[in-house]
Amino acid sequence: MKFFNHPRAFVYALLSIAFLVTSCAPKSSAPQTLTVITHDSFAVSESVVKSFEDANNAKVSFLQSGDAGAVLNQSILTKDAPLADVLFGVDNTFLSRALDADIFDAYDSPALKDIPAQFQLDPSRRALPVDYGDVCVNYDKKYFAANQLPVPQSFEDLAKPEYKGLLVVENPATSSPGLAFLLATRAHFGDEYLDYWKSLKENGVVVVDGWETAYYTNFSASSGNGAQPMVVSYASSPAAEVFFASEPLTESPTASILAAGMCFRQMEFAGILKNSPNRALAEKFVDFMLSKKFQEDMPLNMFVYPVNPSAQLPEVFAQHAQSADQPAALTYADIASHRDAWIEAWSEAMK
Repeated sequence: MKFFNHPRAFVYALLSIAFLVTSCAPKSSAPQTLTVITHDSFAVSESVVKSFEDANNAKVSFLQSGDAGAVLNQSILTKDAPLADVLFGVDNTFLSRALDADIFDAYDSPALKDIPAQFQLDPSRRALPVDYGDVCVNYDKKYFAANQLPVPQSFEDLAKPEYKGLLVVENPATSSPGLAFLLATRAHFGDEYLDYWKSLKENGVVVVDGWETAYYTNFSASSGNGAQPMVVSYASSPAAEVFFASEPLTESPTASILAAGMCFRQMEFAGILKNSPNRALAEKFVDFMLSKKFQEDMPLNMFVYPVNPSAQLPEVFAQHAQSADQPAALTYADIASHRDAWIEAWSEAMK
């Protein structure tokens, strides 16, 4: 104890203790970055992402890379050196292509126990369902009223002379809603679907690469000066028109044509990309996407329905979003077997 009687020795002792405490204290690590590649229509609230980041000491970076078809093509081309850890947005029209290309690692998320079996199309657990919605033809109510033109109620109506040049669709080779619409026509017309598309071509149908262009540039109700009052979009799009209106609306300026067989039910999936350097964090993010918190955030950001039945729908979405009672009947197996051939034949017919 005499040692501590010396002032300098006492100071040295304190410094030594402070050094030991500092050396033994846990050091905070820098946040781990998780990259999620997705389509341009992806959106999520900052507060929701932050809750995941804070809980996992992570930083989530979203890489938006075009329409869903383009995102998948890019991910296939870069699968040996992936641009991201997780891919979100591949849907049931392109799902078999993603699985055949073997870009995903399997992950049997515990969250799947809460998801209805009808959405779990991949038994290998490589692609996990996140949301769904119906792809339909949307129309501009004001245009049809002003021109005293009845709203088409069938595929056949769309090819009639009175609707010449009034429809814009997306290219099925590059766009998931475009492919969904093609599949709906295939389900309705069978082997004669190309004859139908030729009649649409003769009737002035406009084809663009992706949904963003179709809806925000060509569609008259959205752009204000677009040339087409009908667009292939989603049955939930009318709710978006109300939600984002500059002035409060009690009714949407758009609606969907919900006639039997004219809509296609699209489901979107997420998967962990092979060779991801952040596998553990990627698993947590996939779990998070299936959680009630994330699922309840989707309707007013991406205007899709959650697959988690415990998620509550916002009032404006529940009131104005639409869904088809009888969507087109085409099995996943049929799509997987013939999709590429149908697209190739469509591309040749629409040159």
